Amino acid sequence: MHRRATAVLAAATALIGAGALAAAAPAQAAAGCRVAYTVTSQWPGGFGASVAVTNLGDPVTSWSLGFTFPAGQTVTQLWNGVVSQTGADVTVRNAGWNGSLATNATTTVGFNASGSGAAPTSFTLNGTACTGSVPSTPPSTPPPAGRPVKIMPLGDSITGSPGCWRALLWQQLPAARVDFVGTLPPQGCGFAYDGENEGHGGFLATNVADQNQLPAWLAATGPDVVMMHFGTNDVWSNRPTATILAAFTKLVGQMRAANPAMKILVAQIIPMNPPTCPECAARVRDLNAAIPGWAAGLSTTASPITVVDQWTGFSTATDTTDGVHPNDAGARKIADRWLPAVQAAIS
Repeated sequence: MHRRATAVLAAATALIGAGALAAAAPAQAAAGCRVAYTVTSQWPGGFGASVAVTNLGDPVTSWSLGFTFPAGQTVTQLWNGVVSQTGADVTVRNAGWNGSLATNATTTVGFNASGSGAAPTSFTLNGTACTGSVPSTPPSTPPPAGRPVKIMPLGDSITGSPGCWRALLWQQLPAARVDFVGTLPPQGCGFAYDGENEGHGGFLATNVADQNQLPAWLAATGPDVVMMHFGTNDVWSNRPTATILAAFTKLVGQMRAANPAMKILVAQIIPMNPPTCPECAARVRDLNAAIPGWAAGLSTTASPITVVDQWTGFSTATDTTDGVHPNDAGARKIADRWLPAVQAAIS
């Protein structure tokens, strides 16, 4: 006989924005939701469950639900959404037809999974911890007068090895107004500059998220702004776009946990065409095409996400040394693309 168990868990959703600029327009009011997690059936080695999500706040146009299985379960089939799973961490994004939820509207996702029916104990929706209430939005306040704005460049070798676009960008910013921060030191770019960063060569965004590496970097440096060019190694490793975006969502949640007023700049990454990965060019296009919609679903008034197009006009033939890493011309293009978004973030 199949047993039935029900766990009703309240949840709160992030603010939902629309559009990207380069900048995703922030939502104007707080929102919240309720999640009812129900184990609908169980059998030896597996179970079925449903997750009903009710939007308690303003209408939303897209959603991403995250939770962690407590006992090593694995989703084997899911309907009414798109699922990705890394280890115990599960992310469900809306299907093409159920992304819009009016106030008090409910959508239900069902799935089958292997393992026991032990229920997750918490959820996030669009990167915000689920609390069961409609949270007030903290004001987005600038750093105290007289203190520079702390900016963390986050990414892989394109950001940090040596990442001389950071040096060129720094040259164009008012030195008294900015403080580039990170646990990694600057590398030589031919002149002195403020070059601390979190550009970790060879790192994957999905691994950084899975291994919870970012919170320690945030705690050590206390940034006000994060500028993120991440995903190149994920693409090279054939990580699906949905998995990469789920990692981005987790990283955004960690940024906001460290600073609720964090300003987040996210790059549509530069093209790549390495000789060993003829498929990478198309994978980058797929990832970049998905980033504006992802950002619009997470951007908030308190913690806006700005999308910076680093892809358009960048040539792997003339702007890289190897089809991946920027040469001097590429570094200049990257710096120039970041500049307007950084100027807006520190204004």
